[in-house]
Amino acid sequence: MGISVLDLSAYIGLVAVAAVTLNMVLGILMAFRYSPVRSWPHRRFNYFRLHNWSGYIALGASLLHPALLLLNKKPAFRIRDLLFPVYSPSQPLENTVGAVALYFLAFVVITSHFRVRLGRRLWKAFHFGIYITALPLFFHSLLTDPDLKNSVDWLDGGKIFIELALLAIVVLTVLRFRKARIHL
Repeated sequence: MGISVLDLSAYIGLVAVAAVTLNMVLGILMAFRYSPVRSWPHRRFNYFRLHNWSGYIALGASLLHPALLLLNKKPAFRIRDLLFPVYSPSQPLENTVGAVALYFLAFVVITSHFRVRLGRRLWKAFHFGIYITALPLFFHSLLTDPDLKNSVDWLDGGKIFIELALLAIVVLTVLRFRKARIHL
C-alpha cells in the first residue's frame, strides 16, 4: 500500500511547521546576537541566509500542503475550498484558521523580500507578524485530524512533533521578550 494524498499533505504540513519553527528560532537567535563563530558550532556560516531560506521553504510547503488536497478523492476539495475554506468538506474551522496562517506567512515572506524598500522600521513591524502567524499555524496544526475524521490523537508522532515545536517557540519567545524588556 502506497502513501495516500492525505498522508503526503500531512507530511508536507509537518515540513511547513518545521521550517517555520527553524525560521523563528534563527530569528530569535539573531535578536540575541548569536554568533556561530563565538558559540557552537564554532564555524563561520551565513545563518541569515538559512533564516531566509527556511522562510521560503515554509511558504512553499504551506502552499503545497493544501494544494495536494485537490488530488484527494473523498472528501473532494475544490480550489474555492482551499482559498476560502469556510465551506470546505471537512474541518472547515481548522482549515480556515490554516488559510489565515498561510496568508499571514505569505505577507511576512513577501514583505521581507522588500525590506530595503520598506525601510527598517516598517519592515520590522511587518516581520514581527511571524508571531501572529504562529498562532493560527499551530492552532491548525494541532487541531486538524490528518485523516479528516475529526478525531485528534495527541500522542501521534506528528502531533508530538508539533507540540515540541510549539514549546520551543513559546520558551524562546518568552526569553526573547524578557531580554528586550531588560534592555529598554
